[in-house]
Amino acid sequence: MTTQYSIDSPLKIGTRGSPLALAQAYETRSRLMSAHNLPEAAFTIEVIQTTGDAVQDRPLSEIGGKGLFTKEIEQALLDGRIDIAVHSMKDVATVLPDALVIDCALPREDVRDAFISPKYSAIADLPEGAVVGTSSLRRRAQLLAMRPDLKLVEFRGNVQTRLRKLDEGVASATFLACAGLRRLGNFELANPIETDVMLPACAQGAVGIERRKSDEAAAALLAPIHDAETFIRISAERAFLKELDGSCRTPIGGLAELNGDTLHFRGEIIRPDGSTTHAGSWQGPLGDAARIGAEAGIELRAKGGEGFFA
Repeated sequence: MTTQYSIDSPLKIGTRGSPLALAQAYETRSRLMSAHNLPEAAFTIEVIQTTGDAVQDRPLSEIGGKGLFTKEIEQALLDGRIDIAVHSMKDVATVLPDALVIDCALPREDVRDAFISPKYSAIADLPEGAVVGTSSLRRRAQLLAMRPDLKLVEFRGNVQTRLRKLDEGVASATFLACAGLRRLGNFELANPIETDVMLPACAQGAVGIERRKSDEAAAALLAPIHDAETFIRISAERAFLKELDGSCRTPIGGLAELNGDTLHFRGEIIRPDGSTTHAGSWQGPLGDAARIGAEAGIELRAKGGEGFFA
C-alpha cells in the first residue's frame, strides 16, 4: 500500500517500557507487518517513561488517578515524536486530548482477573486475616465485600515485581489480569476468577492504538488491524466509566459482552471498604453501545448518591 511510512521513514510506535507494554507494542507491530507485508525495519519502538512507572512508592490514587500511564506518551504524540501510541485501555482516561483519537483496538484478550498465590488456589482458601497485596481499589473493595477479615497491603509494580514480592512473603496472594499473563506467556500462574465473582475493570484485556486525528496515513495503516467487536464492547464500558467519573481512585467494575446483535452490559460500584455494592445489568442493540454504558453509569450513580466513593 502507499503510505508515508517505510524503511526510510519508519512508523514510530510509542509505549511504556514494562514487559507487558512492550509485548503489546510488539503485537501491534507484528499485526501491521502482516497486514501490509512490511518488514520490521519499517517500524521503531519508542519507550517513554510515564509518571505511573516513575512513582512506585505511593498508591496510584494518591498521585492522580487515570492518565498516569498515558500522559507523557500522549504528549509525545502531540509533539510528533511518535506516530502512534499503544495503550492498555483500562489505563486510558475517558476524555482524550482534542487532537488525538483512539479508533483502533486489537482483538481483546481474556477479561478475567487471576488469583495468584504460591500456597492457595482461590480466595476462599485464604486463612482468616491473611495478607493480600493489590494496588487496585476495585479489587480491594471487591475482596473486602467477600472477605472483610483479610488484611490488604499496597502492591505496586509490573508482573515480575509483584511475583517477586509474593516469593519474599510480603503477602500470601495478589491479583493480576489474565490478559497480561497470557500476553507474557505466564498463564500457568493464573487461577482465573469468573466475572460473576469478580467483575473486571472497564476495558480490561483490551489494547487501543492512539493517533493524531490529522494523520490520515496512520489511520489507513491501522484500519486493517482494527477489531470492531472489541471496540463496541469498550465503547460501552468507557461510557459507563465516564458517567461515574471513574479513575484509579474509584472502585468500579464493568463488562460488555456481545450475543448476536445484542450487547449485554454488567456494571457495579462498590464503597472502598466493601460495605456497599450497587450493581445491575443492561442490554440493547450494538449500535447503542455507548448509550447503554452511559445509562448504566447514570443509574448506578443515582443509586450510590453523593459521596458514595468517599
